[in-house]
Amino acid sequence: MAIEELKTPLIGPVDLSLGAGSCVSVSGPSGSGKTLFLRAIADLDVSSGAVFLKGVAREAMAATQWRRKVAFIPAESGWWAERVRDHFEETPELEEQLEAVGLGGSLSWQIARLSTGERQRLALVRALQLHPEVLLLDEPTSALDPPSVKRVEALLEERMHAGCAILLVTHDPDQPKRLGARRFKMTGGRLTADQPQEVAR
Repeated sequence: MAIEELKTPLIGPVDLSLGAGSCVSVSGPSGSGKTLFLRAIADLDVSSGAVFLKGVAREAMAATQWRRKVAFIPAESGWWAERVRDHFEETPELEEQLEAVGLGGSLSWQIARLSTGERQRLALVRALQLHPEVLLLDEPTSALDPPSVKRVEALLEERMHAGCAILLVTHDPDQPKRLGARRFKMTGGRLTADQPQEVAR
């Protein structure tokens, strides 16, 4: 993915490239524009500039097609039905993916009984069902205990090995290192490198 001069009234302009199978992390104080940056890439907010996926401009795709290929998972995802099962397509690999994040057997659960951390993990699995080429993750492990964080990071590493690129907003100072991410910092809507740039995977 290539981002060129991406700008909204509150962020940018931002230039960034993200190779297949690589991870980029963005940290910064609350209110600095990190979530707005992800939303702009996902085409959820009005923005100027250009975003390309494998050389194809975002504007050349229908919004629904773009958001399948470039999946945004907010810190708090929406749920529109009472049961977990109703939010998923029951594919052969679904139960294995749920097991991978420690939520095997959860399809029969009620949404109302889920903790914040369970919702975060289910939202990730739900997005993976789209087989996205890019994942935009907004604090995906903020409400998780250490064993659950380890499970989620293992799943993300598996997706990267399969070629999925990840753009990760996180306040965990050690998470970028664990995921082999290039680090950036956002302050006042401006993105700067947080360390010498390394070669992407």
